[in-house]
Amino acid sequence: MKKKTNANLPVLIFMLALLIIWQAGAMGMNAAYILPSPTQILVRLWELRKPLFTAHLPATMLCTGVGLAISVALGLLLAIVMDASPAAERMLYPLIIASQTIPTTALAPLFVLWFGYTIWSKVLVTVLITFFPIAMTVFDGFRSAKTDMVDMLRTFGAGRKEIFLKLKLPAALPYFFSAIKMAIPMSIIGAAIGEWLGAQAGLGYFSRRMMTQLDGAGVFAPIVLLSAVAMIAVGIVSWLEKKIVTWRSSL
Repeated sequence: MKKKTNANLPVLIFMLALLIIWQAGAMGMNAAYILPSPTQILVRLWELRKPLFTAHLPATMLCTGVGLAISVALGLLLAIVMDASPAAERMLYPLIIASQTIPTTALAPLFVLWFGYTIWSKVLVTVLITFFPIAMTVFDGFRSAKTDMVDMLRTFGAGRKEIFLKLKLPAALPYFFSAIKMAIPMSIIGAAIGEWLGAQAGLGYFSRRMMTQLDGAGVFAPIVLLSAVAMIAVGIVSWLEKKIVTWRSSL
């Protein structure tokens, strides 16, 4: 326990130093509508706690949760199909790469035109951003299974199903958790972008509304809240990874 505390001490000192520099810079600039100080943001977060926590945070978390669930299902499906069929890999791989070259800010208004201010316009933005790291990372995890181990299982009479369940799936598990830890912040960003460009509720929408009022602390308050949620969610996934992928700690 003492060793863990000592290991975290440099991180805490670094974060504290950044906050002090930020606070000093904001006080020196004295323009809260451009750069609010951390204390101003925390005060504003407390003042806006009711609309943020009761209306806008649930709306963003709903978009994030639905978008992340669809992204996980789509990413796993694409990874499995590409691993199972070289022909499918040749067809899908370029399309997956091309999907990430399309500016999200250009598509989001189209999604609003198609689906209105419903949840699905934001979910589509989230899926477009989030499915990519899941599909590519899990696909690399399947390919990380050693060829000699595959050949050995085949000599023992194992079929494609047994090879997938007993070798490729365990090999891809650490990659899957890494993908989820990347996808969580990206899904939150996707939901916030969708809300910023067209919504009636959500932290992204609330931040944009505060910007029109030149309320710098009000703009940053939802951002701080989103960052805190992302860090908590990634921490939970990391804890689950340690509980499930037990062999990684023994390597």
